[in-house]
Amino acid sequence: MVYSKDKKQTKLSFANLRKQKSLGRKFSMVTCYDFSFAKIVESSEVDMILVGDSLANVMMGESSTLAATVDHIVHHCKAVSKGLKTKLLIADMPFLACGVSREKTIENAGRLMSEGNAHGVKIEGAGDRVDDIKALVDLGIPVVGHLGLMPQKVHAHGGYRVQGRSEDAAKQISKDALSLQDAGVSILVVEMLQSDIAKHITDSLDIPVIGIGAGKGCDGQVLVLQDLLGMNAEFEPTFLRKYMQLADSIKSALNKYDSDVKSGEFPNESESFARKTSK
Repeated sequence: MVYSKDKKQTKLSFANLRKQKSLGRKFSMVTCYDFSFAKIVESSEVDMILVGDSLANVMMGESSTLAATVDHIVHHCKAVSKGLKTKLLIADMPFLACGVSREKTIENAGRLMSEGNAHGVKIEGAGDRVDDIKALVDLGIPVVGHLGLMPQKVHAHGGYRVQGRSEDAAKQISKDALSLQDAGVSILVVEMLQSDIAKHITDSLDIPVIGIGAGKGCDGQVLVLQDLLGMNAEFEPTFLRKYMQLADSIKSALNKYDSDVKSGEFPNESESFARKTSK
């Protein structure tokens, strides 16, 4: 939930995002891929959930997001939606889900909304994506943009590298950000972008800019839920803050369970069903 100027509680929606930014509000977003975690996020103060194509990495063990398909996103988005009541739910348009043809882009976005129960879709890139975005917005489909590092173009980027290092690159990203706002995107995600460029873009736009690895000058931040919970001990990029070390806690619980089973301590009498005897 967010608050209006008179401190009244109001549900965050795509319709009031610009107003909330104008009031100086910050926005929090996490990725989520399943019903169980969705219920927990729903009970938290986090504003938005992204069912990201990062599920290819986190849930499927792939080395990139390219393995995620529209069917995958629909499946996980539908599961997440069942655990939500108040949060904005955004679904990633995965690799080749848009840009191949206008008709296919609309069809895929429509599936994420109608089958996955998403409130909006996220699309990487600008340029030739702009006309597709305009078409979706005209159809009433809220769109979230994505600039900077674009994981679906990881091979074109030459790996997971900070973007906007050169003056020309920074100018192009800033120009693309304005073109996406003009096309009607409701939110812009900027990833692995030099912090001064991200702040300049944030200050230049009326829509919220959500960063990941883009510094504190953005209107909000997004992290992968499993990453911020510390479920992958080996994953430690510079931009990540781990709020828990859940991998250690889970491992400890599993080892204790194993020990209790093998020692005969679990289950005990109170955890068993005894047959009632009649008098």
